[in-house]
Amino acid sequence: MAYYSVLAVTPTSEDWIPAYIGPANALVAKHGGRYIARTSSHERLEGEGEDAALRIIIEWPSREAATAFMSDPDYIPHLKARTEGSDSHHFLIEGKDDLA
Repeated sequence: MAYYSVLAVTPTSEDWIPAYIGPANALVAKHGGRYIARTSSHERLEGEGEDAALRIIIEWPSREAATAFMSDPDYIPHLKARTEGSDSHHFLIEGKDDLA
């Protein structure tokens, strides 16, 4: 079953970004993930709150693949840089419909 990482990221510093993109791309692919969206082009259709600068959606083949990516020793320093240099919210969503 597919899982989806849904992130809202607002950089507080851009220093980490150039060193993050290449390794993150490679590690997402290594764990079977694929970016569906990485964009600042988004709009709120409902609700209130602060808007994130970036919205990111990654499709994973399984929950295990997503959690293996997050705990990969090669990703940990990049995760630390991202979380220290941004306001980030990351949700892992199972690709199923509980209301069907």
